Amino acid sequence: MTKDEHSKRILLGEISGVHGIRGDILVRTYTATPDAIASYGPLTDAADTKTFSLKIVRVTDKGVVARIAGISDRTTAEALRGTKLFIAREKLPETGASEFYHSDLIGLNAFAEDNTPIGKIVSVQNFGAGDLLELQPPEGASEFVPFEDQWVPKVDLSTRTVVIRRPPSTGDESEDAETDEPEQT
Repeated sequence: MTKDEHSKRILLGEISGVHGIRGDILVRTYTATPDAIASYGPLTDAADTKTFSLKIVRVTDKGVVARIAGISDRTTAEALRGTKLFIAREKLPETGASEFYHSDLIGLNAFAEDNTPIGKIVSVQNFGAGDLLELQPPEGASEFVPFEDQWVPKVDLSTRTVVIRRPPSTGDESEDAETDEPEQT
């Protein structure tokens, strides 16, 4: 498998533990609905050397309890803990007009509204309040931008670009560091 083909694989979940003595596993899924992970067909590990066919047992607050074809005991299942589960990108359904897979956003070149280059999208995070694009400028620390129309008015996958709208500057940031001490005369 070439590097380009390998990068077209999408992470759908991870085996986070075992459940019971019959080899059931607990899967943390990254699909829109947790039990959809089994609907994509066989999944592969990170090295693309092992294939896993999942059968969903039930969905819990901790993840999906599933069975893997050929695994029937806890010890064998335990050895799979931490295994990341991938699918080929072309097996995923097409997205809607304003929907994107996180993997499609990573690597996009970011521009300000005036077409000034401002960096590259290096990750997509969600800490519970919505998706955030991690923007890495050419110099300095990365910053998070809410992935909302107000702040990201345009995404163009064909040109691999994204437009980022930043809030207007409020002036000299050193003013924020002033103290309330009276001036000395």
